[in-house]
Amino acid sequence: MPNTTNGAGAFRNVAIVAHVDHGKTTLVDAMLKGAGTFRANEAVSTRVMDSNDLERERGITILAKNTAIQYGPTRINIVDTPGHQDFGGEVERVLKMVDGVLLVVDAFDGPMPQTRFVLHKALDLGLKVLVVINKIDRPDARPEEVLDLCLDLFIELEADDAQLDFPVVYCSAKEGYACLSLDELEEAKAHPSMQPLLDKLLEEIPAPTGVAEGPLQVLVSNIEFDPYVGRIAIGRVDRGVAKQNQALTIIRKGEEGHRQGKIAKLMRFAGLGKEEINQAPAGEIVAIAGISDVEIGETLCDVDHAEALDFVKIDEPTIAMTFSVNDSPLAGQEGKYLTSRHLRDRLFRELEKNVSMLIEETDTADAFVVKGRGELSLSILIETMRREGYELQVSKPQVIVKEIDGQKMEPVEELYIDVPEDFVGVVIEKLGNRKAEMTEMKAGNRGYTRMVYTIPTRGLIGYRSEFLTDTKGNGIMNSVIKDYEPWKGHIEARASGVLVATESGEAVTYGLHGAQSRGELFIEPGTRVYEGMVVGRTNQTEDVVVNVCKKKHVTNMRAAGADEALRLVTPVQLSLEQFMEFVSDDELLEITPLHLRLRKKILDTNLRAKARSRVKKEKDANE
Repeated sequence: MPNTTNGAGAFRNVAIVAHVDHGKTTLVDAMLKGAGTFRANEAVSTRVMDSNDLERERGITILAKNTAIQYGPTRINIVDTPGHQDFGGEVERVLKMVDGVLLVVDAFDGPMPQTRFVLHKALDLGLKVLVVINKIDRPDARPEEVLDLCLDLFIELEADDAQLDFPVVYCSAKEGYACLSLDELEEAKAHPSMQPLLDKLLEEIPAPTGVAEGPLQVLVSNIEFDPYVGRIAIGRVDRGVAKQNQALTIIRKGEEGHRQGKIAKLMRFAGLGKEEINQAPAGEIVAIAGISDVEIGETLCDVDHAEALDFVKIDEPTIAMTFSVNDSPLAGQEGKYLTSRHLRDRLFRELEKNVSMLIEETDTADAFVVKGRGELSLSILIETMRREGYELQVSKPQVIVKEIDGQKMEPVEELYIDVPEDFVGVVIEKLGNRKAEMTEMKAGNRGYTRMVYTIPTRGLIGYRSEFLTDTKGNGIMNSVIKDYEPWKGHIEARASGVLVATESGEAVTYGLHGAQSRGELFIEPGTRVYEGMVVGRTNQTEDVVVNVCKKKHVTNMRAAGADEALRLVTPVQLSLEQFMEFVSDDELLEITPLHLRLRKKILDTNLRAKARSRVKKEKDANE
C-alpha cells in the first residue's frame, strides 16, 4: 500500500556539488551507509550513484541523480551532481530543486575551477552552503589552508555577510567519518561516523519553503526513463499538494499553448530506489509517471490554474561538431542504426534530457550541427551512441563565435595548471603559441608550480594530450568557461601531417613496414583500410600518402637478408577524445560500434591533391 508523506518540515532537499574527483559520489555512499540505508550484511559497491557504464569506467559523474535517506524522523533528499564543467547544465537545473548545497572541497587541492562555478550558481540562487572539507585522511591534507582558500573564494564571489559565515564539516568519505573541528579528528578516526555531518546538515540547511496551500505547481528539473512506466518527470512541488491520479495542465514559461496530462504514478525517492505514495506536500521532490511527452523546464499545474514557473537560465554551448551519416566504403557493416532518420531521432531525443545541448539541422538532410558545453560532453554523447549501435561521422570540434556590437567574439576559459618545476618552461612556451595569457604564477606544494591562464577555448582543443606528453603525465590541468572576449587571432592548428592510405584492401606487414619509416602507425596487419583513410601520423607538416596494402614482389631471386623477419613497432592506439583532439579541418572521424577510423573528407587521392592546390592558390592570392 502506498505511503502518505508527512509534513514539509520533516524533510530536507540538498545538492552535493564540487569539482571533479573531490569525492561527491563517495560522500553520498558514506551518507547512505551512515543513515542505515543498507543492511549490515548487504554487499554494496563503491560509488553506488554512478550507475551509468561510462560513469563507472571513467570514474566521473555525468548525470545528476536523486536519492533519499531517512535520518531519524527526517527524510533527506539528496541530488548527486557532476563535477566536470562540460556537464555544468546538469548542475544548474537541479539547483532549482534544493534549498541548500554541500560544497565538497578536497583537503589538499582546495577550491578548483568548477568549485567556483557551482558556488557562484548556488550563491546567486540564495541557497544555504555547507562547506565539507573532504579527504582529510590524505597524508598531504592541509585543511586549515583550504578553509582560508574557501573563505577567499566566497569573498571573490561577493557573498553577503550571512553567506560568509558558512558552517564547515571535516570528513573522510572514503573512511566514513566526520567531525566539526580538527580537535575532534582523532576521536572521529577512532569511532567512525557520519552523524556529525548529518546533524549539521539538518541544523544548517533550511526546510523547504513551498507554499502549502493553493493550486498545484511542479517544476520539472530532470527526466528519467523506466522500461515499465515510460518517462518519469522529476521535480519539486513548489505549491499545493500533488496527488495520485490528479489531472494536470502542462505549460512552459514564455510559450503559448498548453496540454493536459495525469499523474498515473506518484513516487518519492527512498535509498537507491523509489516508493509509491498517495500524495506529496509542497517542498517535496517527487517522480511523476504518466506524461509521455513531458520535458525539462515545463511546469505541471492544476487544470484550472495554468501558471508556469521560471526555469533557471542555462549557460550557452561553446563547442560545435557536425554529426553526419557514415558514407565511408566500410559503412553499414557494423552498426544497427545507419540512416539520417535514425541519427536525427537519436540526437533530438538527447535534447529531451540534456538542456545544455542544442541541435541545428543543415542544408543537407544527412548532417546535423550539435552544440555542447565542451569536448567531453560531446564525446560522451558519441560514445553512448556507438554503444547503442549507431554509425556516424563527426567533424573537428569548432568554437561557437558570436558577434557583439559588431565585434567578433569567442569563448575564453580560465585555465589552471599544476606542474612540476622542470616542466614549467615547455608549458609556458606551448600555451603562448595558443594565445594564452598568464594571470597568476606561484609556487605550490610538493615542488609543483600553479599557473593560471586566460585562454581561448579553441586554444585548448587538442592541447590536453600534448600537455600530458610534455609533462610526462605529471601535470594537472583544469579549466572553466569564463566569458566571451574579442577574437584572439590565428592559432596554429595541428603541427604534424598524417599518413594516408592510397589503396583499399587489407593492411599487410610488408606495406606497413615501409610506411612506419615515415611516421607512427595507427593500425596493425590485417586491418581493413580504404583509399583516403588515415593510417598514422608523421612529423612532417604535410600529409604523406602510403600504400599499406603493398605486398612483396615475388621473384625466384634470393637476396641477402631476405629471410629476416620484418619488425613492426606497436601501433599507437588513440581514444575517442584523443581522436577528437587530433582530427583536422579536412578530416572526419568515422564512428562505429567496433571501430574508430580517421579519414579525409575527400577520399580520392588525386581529387584531394587538386583541392589542396586550389586552396593554396586562393590563400596566396588573398595575401
